[in-house]
Amino acid sequence: MQPQTKLGLNTIGQIAVPVKDLERATAFYRDTLGMQFLFQVPNMAFFDCGGVRLLLGLPESPEEAHPASIIYYKVADIQAHFEAYKARGMIFVAEPHLVAEMQDHDLWMAFCEDSEANTLALMSEVPKS
Repeated sequence: MQPQTKLGLNTIGQIAVPVKDLERATAFYRDTLGMQFLFQVPNMAFFDCGGVRLLLGLPESPEEAHPASIIYYKVADIQAHFEAYKARGMIFVAEPHLVAEMQDHDLWMAFCEDSEANTLALMSEVPKS
């Protein structure tokens, strides 16, 4: 009898974001967002986002040509990031706002669009004093 293997997913290695224009999207994630560019191959560009690899890629079929899921990026100071990204030309669909008051922190979010019209979010867990 073989030992039981406990199955469960708990680590994200890579997230794929479909894009329409790879060069434009690469410039946006590298230059506007300031993400660490890793490498580029035909139809794909890769970035490091805190140990998780972000893949920007041209869809291989019409079924894959859809908006990405919303990715929530943690930031320490949401207002500072909001102001800096806004100055770089980012389009925000919702300015920083309080989402939830927790026991030890407040959760703030701001929603914006990348160069490919994918929604992404900034989130900040602000400790209570």
